[in-house]
Amino acid sequence: MFSKDLKNGLKDGIPIALGYLSVSFGFGILAVSSGIPALAAVIISLTNLTSAGQVAGIAVIASAGTYIEMALTQLIINLRYALMSLSLSQKLDRNFTALSRLAISFGVTDEIFAVASGKSGEVSKKYMAGLIILPVIGWTTGTFLGAFAGEILPERLNAALGIAIYGMFIAIFVPVAKKAKGVLAVVAISVALSCCLKYIPVFSGISQGFAIIICGIFASLPGAILFPVKQEKEAVADEG
Repeated sequence: MFSKDLKNGLKDGIPIALGYLSVSFGFGILAVSSGIPALAAVIISLTNLTSAGQVAGIAVIASAGTYIEMALTQLIINLRYALMSLSLSQKLDRNFTALSRLAISFGVTDEIFAVASGKSGEVSKKYMAGLIILPVIGWTTGTFLGAFAGEILPERLNAALGIAIYGMFIAIFVPVAKKAKGVLAVVAISVALSCCLKYIPVFSGISQGFAIIICGIFASLPGAILFPVKQEKEAVADEG
């Protein structure tokens, strides 16, 4: 009934979907606690599929930010997906048309990119479809459960559960920061800038959306200059 490639894609997508289910539950609660209707939160997850971008977007909406803030924030946060898609395009087989490439690009996330890139040889349309569909369902379903739970749970419990998605971000960068000084430096600079923009009175007029943009740009620039990513050959030479 299902092709082998589709089955393999669905199989590889199960762990991603389960992870997304729990993480997006926190996003759903966060969205509702920020004043976003439950249905709107579900639609956001269904049409965006970007954890950090959605959290930042909720912050911009909650602070009554402008469309320009929203556009720039999403561009900076989600620019990595363009690079992932460019890299992944080299692994797609010849049966991919321009339209199917556009469709696949919607589902390119960090985890899906990592799994697809790790496959030996080229990947087919059916494999990519199978790999994407369950994570999309998991992300949307988790948001649905979190959003509607947020409407019936006590406010204190919502506040506690709403920080769960931030715990995911911490869990992502802490292990990497332990190994890479550059990541640790960028995170430290970003945290310092965020605190300055939040608590120094002269910066009080800066909206949350532009604060995210400023932190992203001025933390990543020194990181790129002082801690450039080494090419594979250089890294091997240093280890030798």
